[in-house]
Amino acid sequence: MRILHVIPSLDPATGGPTEVVRVLLNYGPEEYSQEVMTLDDPEAAFLREFAFPVHALGPRTSVYGRNDRLVPWLKANRTRFDGVVVHGMWQFTGYAVWRTMGGRVPYMVFPHGMLDPYFKLAFPKKHLKKWLYWLPVEYWVLRGASRVLFTCKPEAELAAQSFWLHRWNACVVPFGTTPPVDDSASQKSQQEAFFELCPLARGRRFLLFLGRIDRKKGCDLLVDAFVKLASRDPELDLVMAGPDPQNWRSELEREAQTAGVASRIHWPGMLLGDAKWGAFRAAEAFVLPSHQENFGIAVAEALACAKPVLLSDKVNIAAEIAADGAGLTEPDTVVGTERMLERWIAVPPAERQAMAARARECFHRRYDMRENAKTIVRLFEKSSS
Repeated sequence: MRILHVIPSLDPATGGPTEVVRVLLNYGPEEYSQEVMTLDDPEAAFLREFAFPVHALGPRTSVYGRNDRLVPWLKANRTRFDGVVVHGMWQFTGYAVWRTMGGRVPYMVFPHGMLDPYFKLAFPKKHLKKWLYWLPVEYWVLRGASRVLFTCKPEAELAAQSFWLHRWNACVVPFGTTPPVDDSASQKSQQEAFFELCPLARGRRFLLFLGRIDRKKGCDLLVDAFVKLASRDPELDLVMAGPDPQNWRSELEREAQTAGVASRIHWPGMLLGDAKWGAFRAAEAFVLPSHQENFGIAVAEALACAKPVLLSDKVNIAAEIAADGAGLTEPDTVVGTERMLERWIAVPPAERQAMAARARECFHRRYDMRENAKTIVRLFEKSSS
């Protein structure tokens, strides 16, 4: 079968959906042929990294991500494909697939957390604006899909709370990431790649945050908690790795500077490839106090590196990880984040080692995409049967 993935951008700075596409194409069933259609600039440097066919149709407009080349391209090429996966929502890409493929070629939608009611509560004005797209377009895109894919049961249940009009064929699929090369030489080179970008973390114990420096991710909660608890463990640092699209980093740095702990919080920027895996390898634990996370690719990546994870209860997979004894979870509040760091600091070394072993077991049991990717892509076999 030949599958087309449609996504507004493959830029790694945009976050999780890009990584999802990479994994599905790299680890899908061998008998499947897969391609990607994106609205990136065809000359974008990051597109050169992809080994699979990518059709870049050029930049989109600022209004609903419209691109006038998309619909003609889909019409001209739809007979080549047996199925289409739409990644994300609230973009012209979903509308274009619905209008050109609906009733002709089965398509599935991967919302990637974009139906979580958190956004309704956090951004009520934006939510009202989304109603303009929901009734005439987005609802029907989901309604017409052969399946709407969710990464866990809580995400599927929460999605139905965002809008009163909701009816679609929901499907919870196994999800995760792929483990890095795990021999000792690779581990060493990965850590060296990280320390080249973050030299002040060398020789230090540290907790790792890896994601966008974004208010949704609870970065302020983490910095606040670390500032308050820094004296409890003077040898422990914090690494805040990721792009800063909101230009928020300077404000968070000033808080650390005022508290006298700026030298213990490191900001290496976005980490990719070996440097990213090296950060996980070198970290003591991974921490994500997010206000909303439908899954969290970085969480699975940390588990793959045998790192315990410290998560807010708004990370939808936090409960199952805590049940496996692979991490800690607390509410996404100032008090909750402080308590989570306090609990970690109090964990004895032997228990930390046991938790690390359980983290690796948790990954292989639940989140190894070398097998999960095949399960997701093969859903099209059921759609066509």
